[in-house]
Amino acid sequence: MTRAAGRPDGRPDGRLEGRLEGRGAGRTAGRHRGRLRRTLLAGLVAAAVVLPVSAAASPDVPAPAPAVLAEQTTLPDRYAANRAGLAEAARMAREAGRTGRAAKLEAMEAGGTARFLAFDGRGRGRAVEVFGDLESADRVAVLVPGSDTTLDTYQRFRAGAVALHQRLLAAGHPRSAVVAWLGYDTPGTVSPTVLTADRAYAAAAELGPFLDRLGRAAAPGARLSLLCHSYGSVVCARTATGPAVTDMALFGSPGTGAGSAAELPTGARIWAGRGGADWIGHVPHVRLGGMGFGTDPVDRAFGARAFAAGPGGHSDYLKPGTASLDSLARIVLGTDPTDSTDPEVPRV
Repeated sequence: MTRAAGRPDGRPDGRLEGRLEGRGAGRTAGRHRGRLRRTLLAGLVAAAVVLPVSAAASPDVPAPAPAVLAEQTTLPDRYAANRAGLAEAARMAREAGRTGRAAKLEAMEAGGTARFLAFDGRGRGRAVEVFGDLESADRVAVLVPGSDTTLDTYQRFRAGAVALHQRLLAAGHPRSAVVAWLGYDTPGTVSPTVLTADRAYAAAAELGPFLDRLGRAAAPGARLSLLCHSYGSVVCARTATGPAVTDMALFGSPGTGAGSAAELPTGARIWAGRGGADWIGHVPHVRLGGMGFGTDPVDRAFGARAFAAGPGGHSDYLKPGTASLDSLARIVLGTDPTDSTDPEVPRV
């Protein structure tokens, strides 16, 4: 993969931006408007499914400021400090009568055994949790979530991380770790922000340095993999990565804003997969006036390596027993998943 030139803030330079914006040249304005309307309609249809989840977010729940820790803080001390912050956030929420949020935070504590590299209980919240022994891990997977992932929906995200870690252990690789990175303010599915890259640029500016620190915390020579779901694939596509990141998997992706995998600011191998029942496959892959994300990553023209994702839906990629979970585990372990012809995903 060639590394795309970019600006320090993570945004592409003028030449790349020009290529992205010019990809639709030659189409009529009416056709653009029609596709954009279909994109918006598809988003609204999806919103009907996720609205009960997204409406549960509690931005006004009181919580303490996150722990301020020095760079050299040991992992056990970091975990302990963030568990204390989590417990305090749960207490404050319960005292404020926000019993729903309090119960969810208490579940995140996992009986005092949870390992959080970072935690912020304010607003929609942020959390970075580790599954496995990071210091001894030579295979580390970082999960980057999509829209409407908040502290109120965290257990859904956490379940996928747990399932992946268990699958890696079952594959006979105990020196593995999974990091659930809710390190950015995810857009709401029922919002115009989910159709633009604004949140992704801000998230990528956080994710890139985090990956560098993570590589230093893991075992020497550890391989890092970025597993990017839905809007998370828009984030990953804007994240400059170092050589420790060997693989990037995009799944349930609406597109990345780039015309090809070679344009992404990484030297990692790029993988793409989509479940046969994933509604996002029906969203038009266009980019117009800063809205939409262009080329479909499972399109052969994008140039990603395909992986088998099975017949599942948009939220099924990390469910136990699925073909997609098996494929993602093999990517993390450095074993190429077999995907010569996946009948569930039309390839053009």
